[in-house]
Amino acid sequence: MILSFSILNSGLSMENSQIQQEAHEVSGPLNVTVVLERIYLDGEVSEEIRKEKIWAMEDFWAEFADWQLVHQDEEQIVFQQKVDDISPLLKSNGYFGITENGILSIFNGKPHHTQKVIQSFFQIDVKKLETRKHKQLQKGIPVKTKNQYKKVIETFRAYSAEAAQK
Repeated sequence: MILSFSILNSGLSMENSQIQQEAHEVSGPLNVTVVLERIYLDGEVSEEIRKEKIWAMEDFWAEFADWQLVHQDEEQIVFQQKVDDISPLLKSNGYFGITENGILSIFNGKPHHTQKVIQSFFQIDVKKLETRKHKQLQKGIPVKTKNQYKKVIETFRAYSAEAAQK
């Protein structure tokens, strides 16, 4: 019995080493589509699509070490990355404003020129809002930096309908 176990075990070892050897043999590069999704603080998602020729998987994974793998199949690999900044769209054309319903929002363009809302935050108690601040929101407050984005939200949070109820 011990003899047959030994033969069986050595047969498995030979089979495993043959499989490992085949796994390291490369028949050519692997062509895949790589999708890079960047998720910004304002919720905007940008997508970059690249064609990659993979010669060595180790090098490929090292290139995307800072990304989170969210999907993989034979043709496509999707990575995500959270970006601690506001999106390029906000920096170029984003304006804080107030909707007709009194909701603090960011618009794609000045609020009085467009109704295209990029992101909504909370209801503002317009009665408690100073006239100057109300006019600023109606005119539109440009969003250029992450710090400005956070500061404007915090400034107007004090005027939120929720804060008024407390």
